[in-house]
Amino acid sequence: MTDNPAATNDVAVSLRARINTSQPHTARIWNYWLGGKDNYEVDRAAGDQIRQLHPGIGEYARADRLFLGRAVRHLVEEAGIRQFLDVGTGLPTADNTHEVAQRIAPDSRIVYVDNDPLVLAHARALLTSTPEGRTDYLDEDLRNVDAILEHASKTLDFSEPVALILLGVVIFIGEDDEAYGLVRTLMDRLPAGSHLVLSHTVTHPSMPDVDEAVKFWNEHGTPKLTQRTPADVARFFDGFQLLEPGVVSCSRWRPEHDNGAEPEEVAMFGGVARKD
Repeated sequence: MTDNPAATNDVAVSLRARINTSQPHTARIWNYWLGGKDNYEVDRAAGDQIRQLHPGIGEYARADRLFLGRAVRHLVEEAGIRQFLDVGTGLPTADNTHEVAQRIAPDSRIVYVDNDPLVLAHARALLTSTPEGRTDYLDEDLRNVDAILEHASKTLDFSEPVALILLGVVIFIGEDDEAYGLVRTLMDRLPAGSHLVLSHTVTHPSMPDVDEAVKFWNEHGTPKLTQRTPADVARFFDGFQLLEPGVVSCSRWRPEHDNGAEPEEVAMFGGVARKD
């Protein structure tokens, strides 16, 4: 169920006219690494170049996606969350937030937020829902907190706990004060019992090839991204009850298939925390 005009064909056609296919774009490269088809030759070329600089980069995309699924399943099954505000949604792939949540709890409500015209053009795939639940999509920038919450309130009940999902999106906020401030402002507007799910590309002395890949991206692609250290990423969760195992490589956040070996670490770190 949705009232969002993003689902209409006319809007999708007009949005495609705004898509720049001459410069690689992060959402499309991410889609390419995940095996999707919503990308162009310029994205595939840049994605392959980045992969040459850092061969494991594709695993980051997959690890981040699997982290999303595990986090959402935990929040629905263990924390009783039925409302999700997913900001920086990215292009639709398999097991989007609403699919994971509504598979377990059909009455779950999800609002997606992104400001990429290609993502909006494909918003129909994000606007499916069970009869008991609801999904909606908002074409908006993370910085516009008031607009996001005003629109989301048409679908979500902000007197009840909400899971705020920020996967790989605050990396595009270069100024630390602004990045931490935006996350804090959003969480301050959510009631007790709400949760924060956040992931972020990291810089670390043991992963110098990641820095080279990011440098290449910022010279050739859009939008530019900012790396932060694992400790910097942990700061986003200050003041909240951080769930075990804390802020770790996304691949190591409660892996489901534990064969005794620790999953390979990726330079995408994430965590889940509860607001008391």
